Amino acid sequence: MQNQASKKNIGILFITLVIIMMGFGMVIPVIPFLVQDFGANGQQLGLLMSVYALMQLIFSPMWGELSDRYGRRPIILLGLIGNGLSMLLMGLASQLWMLFAARILSGFLASATLPTAYAYVSDSTSEEDRGGGMGIMGAAMGVGMVIGPGFSGMLAQSSLSTPFFAGAILSIGAISVVYFFLPESLSLENRKQTTEISIRHQFLEMWGGLVGPLGFLLFLAFLVSFGLTNFEGIFGLYMNLRFEYTARDVGLILTLIGLVSAVVQGFLTGYVTKKWGEVALIKFSFLGSAIGFLLMLMARDLPSILITVSFFILSNAMIRPGVSTLISKRATIGQGIAMGLNNSFMSLGRVVGPLLAGTLIDINLNLPYISGSLITLLGFILCLFLLKPTSKPKPATQEAKEITSATPGLD
Repeated sequence: MQNQASKKNIGILFITLVIIMMGFGMVIPVIPFLVQDFGANGQQLGLLMSVYALMQLIFSPMWGELSDRYGRRPIILLGLIGNGLSMLLMGLASQLWMLFAARILSGFLASATLPTAYAYVSDSTSEEDRGGGMGIMGAAMGVGMVIGPGFSGMLAQSSLSTPFFAGAILSIGAISVVYFFLPESLSLENRKQTTEISIRHQFLEMWGGLVGPLGFLLFLAFLVSFGLTNFEGIFGLYMNLRFEYTARDVGLILTLIGLVSAVVQGFLTGYVTKKWGEVALIKFSFLGSAIGFLLMLMARDLPSILITVSFFILSNAMIRPGVSTLISKRATIGQGIAMGLNNSFMSLGRVVGPLLAGTLIDINLNLPYISGSLITLLGFILCLFLLKPTSKPKPATQEAKEITSATPGLD
């Protein structure tokens, strides 16, 4: 019965994340063209993407810790409300600074949603099924990215502001689903009794996580996010400068990307992790991402763009759930804090990735993807030496026999 209830709740959370990621996906194809209308360059586009992630970096651990004390459901609701407000403000923006203000607000409040959702999955699944649960969350994000960008591209043909208003409406839908249908996953007896909230505390927590047992995994979370946002943050601008594509064209390409990501994470992640384990999955995915970056530079027309971008996403899509699952399994702290730290280091990647890509694209069109290839190749090399499978505990009877044979006087 409990297993059925958990599946039902994860299904509701899946629908919620699909709705919220539709709104997020609708923004990505439009922002590069909106920024160009305001007279900004690639570096300013990268900064606009980075400032959102910077807010996530600062506040994600706080939301994770608050969810450990007050429960997952109210924190998820707060994040959805913040997302809807920021969408509305972006739709009303008439100057570049207004876009920055809306992105800062979104990064502050909407950063509560994803780490809390992952912590919800951790509450609701066993260790054996957690990889599949994380994959389902990744699939929800992918489905949202399938529907959102293409829909956004069509809406943007009438006005670049229209997708933002549609995103605000979708956020209202997500709030309704969570409020009426999603129960709390963290029981009162399992909640933390005290919570220390300060920006300094968050960075100290990040530093503690980095130098602790989860340190290398958190670094990998940074690299995963860096690679994806290095691609995603300037993709619309790259397509416009190289091929003169419009927001509609970019939206359709990103729709295919979302489809590939959803299929990979929803149908393959759980199977691959159970068969070969998260460690092997992460290693080969990093290598594939490094190759994928370079292949994208060789694209010359729409078919080759679709093939090379799909290969990159196929490789990249399984890294994040793989890393998130290992962090969850190896965490010795609260799941909310662990997932908050995971999201914070991914946010750090989202700070550096677009900012670097935006700066490099103003110098040379190909430099962002060359740098992305080098960074993800570094991740693969480091994984070969530093990422080891978790040792399975020995059965109690076998352990007792070893102790008996190794201890004098115990026959």
